[in-house]
Amino acid sequence: MQTQISRRHLLRSAMAGGAAVGLSPWMNHAWANPKITQLGNAPTLSGTEFDLIVDETPVNITGKDRVAVTINGSLPAPTLRWREGDTVKIRVTNRLKQDTSIHWHGIILPFNMDGVPGVSFPGIRPGETFTYEFTLEQAGTYWYHSHSGMQEQQGMYGAIIVEPAIPEPIQYDREHVIMLSDWTDENPHRIIEKLKIKGHYYNRNEPTVFDFFRDVKQLGFGGAMQKRDMWNQMRMSPTDLADISGYTYEFLTNGTPQNANWTGLFKAGETVRLRYINAGAASIFDVRIPGLKMTVVQADGQNVQPVEVDEFRFGPGETYDVLVTPQHQAYTLFAQSIDRSGFARGTLATQMGMQAEVPEMDPVQWLEMQDMMGAMDHSAHGDHAGHDMAGDSMDHSGHNMAGATDSQADHSAHGGHDAHAGHNMTENPLAKPSQQVRHSKHEYGASVDMRVDTPRNNLDDPGIGLRNNGRRVLTYADLRTLGGPLDPRQPEREIELHLTGNMHRYIWSIDGVEYGKSEPIPFQFGERIRVIMHNDTMMTHPMHLHGMWSELESPDGEFLVRKHTISVQPAQRVSFLVTADALGRWVWHCHIMYHMDTGMFREVVVS
Repeated sequence: MQTQISRRHLLRSAMAGGAAVGLSPWMNHAWANPKITQLGNAPTLSGTEFDLIVDETPVNITGKDRVAVTINGSLPAPTLRWREGDTVKIRVTNRLKQDTSIHWHGIILPFNMDGVPGVSFPGIRPGETFTYEFTLEQAGTYWYHSHSGMQEQQGMYGAIIVEPAIPEPIQYDREHVIMLSDWTDENPHRIIEKLKIKGHYYNRNEPTVFDFFRDVKQLGFGGAMQKRDMWNQMRMSPTDLADISGYTYEFLTNGTPQNANWTGLFKAGETVRLRYINAGAASIFDVRIPGLKMTVVQADGQNVQPVEVDEFRFGPGETYDVLVTPQHQAYTLFAQSIDRSGFARGTLATQMGMQAEVPEMDPVQWLEMQDMMGAMDHSAHGDHAGHDMAGDSMDHSGHNMAGATDSQADHSAHGGHDAHAGHNMTENPLAKPSQQVRHSKHEYGASVDMRVDTPRNNLDDPGIGLRNNGRRVLTYADLRTLGGPLDPRQPEREIELHLTGNMHRYIWSIDGVEYGKSEPIPFQFGERIRVIMHNDTMMTHPMHLHGMWSELESPDGEFLVRKHTISVQPAQRVSFLVTADALGRWVWHCHIMYHMDTGMFREVVVS
């Protein structure tokens, strides 16, 4: 399919700020006036001292005039290019009418520089300037964004590139930052209000009569009716893959909509490094470049053993660096949302104005049994006993725990069950992660609408919509961080955290407790901890721990990959090791902004 771009749309996109490389004279003019939002290619700022100004600036992305929250008048914000080992000083001035902040996502730094209002610092009040200062202990691709209100959704995010102090093993001829995000003309606070009234308000892929007749052909009339009855009894939607869809979202590549066709240049035969960053407030993207293989060389800023793929999925907060070697004149950078309600699009080309065929989006797929009930036959964790669909694989009863008090809480109050329960008494009971499910008492309250008792822990599943699609899709099982774990020690203890929620009430939580009702999770300075995250919901949650690395392991306890954000699939149970080497107050939350703001958020105290 050849995308048709109207002259009017191109003119509007160009006047908004320039959608592609090559409009630098106009960009320089726009940069001189901070009240004009620059779209398309963020300016790059290098060095060790920076001045960033947070303000509201006018923007027109969809054809309607709106106001964005920007840094230095740019959407995305300026790309900051730093060098490993340097100490950087960033002065952030707030010209908004409300408080603001900047969090340096994935950067290891002192807790009082982390930028989370109410936890690590008070926030930056209107008219004030706050100076961040820290020394860079790492290299790679990272990003930064507001941690105040809904400013991240309104455009306040930018890329960080930290150049290594010593040559890295990645060889390439040129590079481009590819920052994917989602924009809405709606007030994001109003979006939450709508979701509170109807959790699937933005889902326009609900089952139809045509889906029913398709099921009749495949399953017979009785099977199709049974399938509908199952979903009706659970009061859930089989297509509820994303809270917010293309119904209100415009999906952006480097701040530009698909018809603006952001373009990155190359010469045929060059190796090009693409630094992919998911800066979406709520969108999980499936990324591919039709006609080009991608070699993944970094995950969350950390070098990995190269792995060649056709496609990868990543959630908000995650980054992947890939190498490509384009030979032809133009290729489409294609990133479709997990619910197939829309896509972001750009182009790699040998000259401006070129474009390649834009593929059709993949069909919407329903959630499968493994996304609802986990490993019903226990095959994902070595137990083949089997369970009936109506058995104990998933509990939807949502028993009312009225009368339960904080003193009756178990691990929900202090961050998980302790280590040894559920392990065989081998020489080292913590050599492998526990497979015994330990639900919190609070998971039986009104704020939890489902629990998974037989989770799956397979890391080689690309996820709903990507299974058996004929393409080589990256999974966590493919990733191996070069150099191995930072800390060779075995864990001293194990905690278990359950990702929980009630989609009808639009409440999200950890262990059935929303942030405002929770207690901090205590870490002892220097200890090595295994964390088990168990997803009791039918949605993927990209979980981000501030200040410390999360070292993902296999179900057998083998180190795989070092990350700062780990996406936990529906009905999945994953484990990773954390070394509590950073004193202070940190946070741990789902990076889907609306999940975080409605309760899937915890404070972590290292002392």
